[in-house]
Amino acid sequence: MPFKLIYGVRRHTRSAKLSEGLRSTMSIAHPYLMFLGDAPDQLAAKTAQGVAQWRPEWCVGQFRLPDCNADLGLKDMSLEEAVEAGAKTLIVGVANRGGRISDEWIDVLERALQLGMDLASGLHRKLGDIPVLVASAQQHGRRLFDVRHPTQDFEVATGAKREGKRLLAVGTDCSVGKMYATLALEREMRSRGLKADFRATGQTGILIAGSGVSIDAVIADFISGAVEWLSPDNEPDHWDLIEGQGSLFHASFAGVSMGLLHGAQADALVLCHEPTRRHMRGLPHYPLPDLKLCMERNLEAAQLTNPDVAFVGIAVNTSGLGPGKGDDYLKRLSDDFGLPAVDPVRTGVAGIVDRLQAG
Repeated sequence: MPFKLIYGVRRHTRSAKLSEGLRSTMSIAHPYLMFLGDAPDQLAAKTAQGVAQWRPEWCVGQFRLPDCNADLGLKDMSLEEAVEAGAKTLIVGVANRGGRISDEWIDVLERALQLGMDLASGLHRKLGDIPVLVASAQQHGRRLFDVRHPTQDFEVATGAKREGKRLLAVGTDCSVGKMYATLALEREMRSRGLKADFRATGQTGILIAGSGVSIDAVIADFISGAVEWLSPDNEPDHWDLIEGQGSLFHASFAGVSMGLLHGAQADALVLCHEPTRRHMRGLPHYPLPDLKLCMERNLEAAQLTNPDVAFVGIAVNTSGLGPGKGDDYLKRLSDDFGLPAVDPVRTGVAGIVDRLQAG
């Protein structure tokens, strides 16, 4: 296999009507060996945790260095055992301050290439910037996936009508469960025999999906165009479930959120919220927005490219409330807004899918 250095990957579920000009790239091969390195705690392995939770069938085991304090509950394996078990790609599933690839990891990553595995990472420092890994990948015909760094060229968005259906998760803040909501919707819709694909826009989502575009690394003028590329024409009854990023109300990241709203051309929106927060993440001088106002602003922005867009549900992370208070909170939201209000992890998203099917 020839050497490949890949910075942004996606996979199409193509229909006959997809635009001929789109270029597809190779997807990340699974099964995965999850590399936790020397993660100091469970939070540092959140990327790996997300992959293991949503794609357990893709994960053959985990590899941990002696000082690792994270555990996915997967079988601990040596690199040789993982290859014997069928692992195709070693996923760097640990994040550290600055997104660096530690010097202590290099020997392990190089050995994985020598044994026939590809490497995939969502960290800021690129695998492709490490000469010994590039040389080893070239020698052994392996691939390096730096999923945070798309390199393909995107067109400026046109806003032209596309066939198929699209749902976008939006949020009151960053990190409120937009990825979990869209993944849960994909799982529920597929269980009902519906045509649905999760479209990843962040590095963890890409590793879960095996493809996608890390939208926060796209030059601003091309964000909406990248989303159009990620979710092109499809069959009329097919749903693309597009992972949201940021929030229109977050002073740091609203630009990415707006680009997603315009490029998605969504038919349906789901509002994601974490009710125990007292301010926007990282911005203590910015309170969380009122939910009604947040929905109004997202609708106004989304209507630019789809005037018929509507909210179909509210997805809430109720883990900080406890089951009893969480259920009461969901019921109150449902009554107030006339929409299904769910916790994607605790209660599931059946109510939202029921609404989508009802039209």
